[in-house]
Amino acid sequence: MSADSPQITVRPTTRADVPLILKFIRDLASYEKLLHEVEADEERLARTLFPGPGKPPAAHVVIGELGGRPEGFAVYFFSYSTFLAKECIYLEDIFVNPEARGNGLGKAFLLHLAKVAVDRGCGRVNWAALDWNTPAVGFYKGLGAIALDEWTTFRLAGPGLEALAARA
Repeated sequence: MSADSPQITVRPTTRADVPLILKFIRDLASYEKLLHEVEADEERLARTLFPGPGKPPAAHVVIGELGGRPEGFAVYFFSYSTFLAKECIYLEDIFVNPEARGNGLGKAFLLHLAKVAVDRGCGRVNWAALDWNTPAVGFYKGLGAIALDEWTTFRLAGPGLEALAARA
């Protein structure tokens, strides 16, 4: 970062950030051409991300700022590897506003998650990228991430999920 580059900050979120989190979710969905799939609203985000005493959040969110201005977010949660017998981090979403890209914020998010993972004794950090998003794929590979091309991601949602649950 040069002397004239804006200062990068990655900070945890608070309940007051819920509107900003929802904005970034919608911005990411729009970029991925999936805005029609967003069902999240402020109430649901507040309930799941900041549930109150005695109940852990469903996920953790950090905001990335350049010069004090929020320009992106990362959403992650802890999963578990039976092969490693260790917790892992799953990076659900990462997004930097297009006009703020190239300033190191994406790298700062991955550095932050790597530190959280190492400090907590996690075995790895996993995430997925859309195959058409070549800038993101190139960025991740440039940081040393390995594409797991031999794995296929599956999803069970909506009517398929409901139908399977009804068979239980």
